[in-house]
Amino acid sequence: MLGWMDEINWAEVMMNFGVVVIKLIAIIIVYLIARSIGKRTIEKAFNRKGNDFSTGRTKTLQSITVNIFSYFLLFIFIGIVFELVGLDIKALLAGAGIVGLAIGFGAQGLVSDVVTGFFLLLEKQIDVEDYVTVAGKDGVVEEIGLRTTKLRGFDGTLHFIPNREITNVSNHSRGNMRALVDIGISYDDDIDKATKVMQEVCDKLAAEDENILEGPDVIGVQAFGASDVVIRVIGKTKNGEQFGVERKLRKAIKEALDENGIEIPYPHQVNVSKNS
Repeated sequence: MLGWMDEINWAEVMMNFGVVVIKLIAIIIVYLIARSIGKRTIEKAFNRKGNDFSTGRTKTLQSITVNIFSYFLLFIFIGIVFELVGLDIKALLAGAGIVGLAIGFGAQGLVSDVVTGFFLLLEKQIDVEDYVTVAGKDGVVEEIGLRTTKLRGFDGTLHFIPNREITNVSNHSRGNMRALVDIGISYDDDIDKATKVMQEVCDKLAAEDENILEGPDVIGVQAFGASDVVIRVIGKTKNGEQFGVERKLRKAIKEALDENGIEIPYPHQVNVSKNS
């Protein structure tokens, strides 16, 4: 019953199998070497062109180029492996039938990701290192790929956002930014005196901090709170430096108001006890 197995030349089978394994290993090695060389070549090319683009734009184009190169190389690698094991990739694609149709429907999201990513790059909506709000997430762009965009949140979380979900983009890194500080003083204090003290602080800080491009200026009373009069300060800063400038302003203004006897109100709790 198993006589047909005696007719098999096992030595030849094992030799053929060994040849296929060796070829497969060689193909994998060549693939890894080609990918490494290609990535280094792309990085060097963009480093030479770095002066022609902003740093963020250079990293963005470099990232997407590496992405395209990696997908293209992987496609070639898979095709070679199919040919090596005796599978005709053209015949497989042509005869896929219903399976191919199902994959096509499943790939609609992938196609949408690629198309959206292309227009994000074409219209220069976001670049690597931009501070943006996309898909309900805030963070700094780390990478823009063909399928996903990597966004690093301020708590350190890395968000992988499919490009098709980026329907609205709020880019906080384009142009100068605004530093805005609201300070509340007591209703009993002199508003003009408080304004003068705050403006002196703003002028001093503007002369010391190179990140401040315009102002800051005390624009006046912004609102009346339950226990305070709110005075607003506004200035323009370098991109991404507005938060640091705001912190410095709050600290310096608080110290100056204390020195001049101007109170910044805070909630007070009064305990009333009844004598029995």
